[in-house]
Amino acid sequence: MATINITGSTFNETVDKGGIVILDFWAEWCGPCKMFGPTFEAAALKHPDIVFGKINTEEEQELAAHFQIRSIPTLMALKDGIIVFNQSGAMMPAQFEELIKALRDLDMEKIKADIAAQDE
Repeated sequence: MATINITGSTFNETVDKGGIVILDFWAEWCGPCKMFGPTFEAAALKHPDIVFGKINTEEEQELAAHFQIRSIPTLMALKDGIIVFNQSGAMMPAQFEELIKALRDLDMEKIKADIAAQDE
């Protein structure tokens, strides 16, 4: 699957589907964003079971503000609707593949139990 553009109106329906969703917060004027773009696109083609969404911070300022995006590119990953990764800065392809493997390996039952314990 290729990357998809995420907007304020499509955000919830995209992340509520469950599974892994990786978001790339970017802007047209951002040099590191443009350098990371091909890595993000290649990973999207290599891992069609994962949703790879791009959020243009210039066009989606409310989303960027909601997630307190202070620098771009910022990568955010959700698994089963829970934010499990949030980091600014571009990644090299090998680093990005390591992140994807780590996301696949996450024990979501343990994470959900930890969240429930914190809420008590």
